[in-house]
Amino acid sequence: MTSEPYEVILRALDSRPGRASTLPELDGKPDPWESSMQATCECLSWRGAFDNLARRHAEDDLGETIYHDFPVRTRSLVVTAHTMLERQLITPEELSARMDTVRARFQRQ
Repeated sequence: MTSEPYEVILRALDSRPGRASTLPELDGKPDPWESSMQATCECLSWRGAFDNLARRHAEDDLGETIYHDFPVRTRSLVVTAHTMLERQLITPEELSARMDTVRARFQRQ
């Protein structure tokens, strides 16, 4: 599989070392965006758009391959974005623009 359409996701990876790898690092309280993302994934599954079991398998498969450098806690988000690109629900340019919008919001805070 070529990663070309998914480069927009790979560019989002923080280049600084320090990936969470121990239980205390992984066992923290979820950030608000993580809870919202999980709720969104549950709704997508409930409506039959993106089955939870399929998403979790994709998280495992893609998390061990193409997205292995992403923190475990971000994999639902990364895999959902990957799937949206794969299903052509969003283009890499649209995803990049939305990511830029979110970054701008965080910089204003």
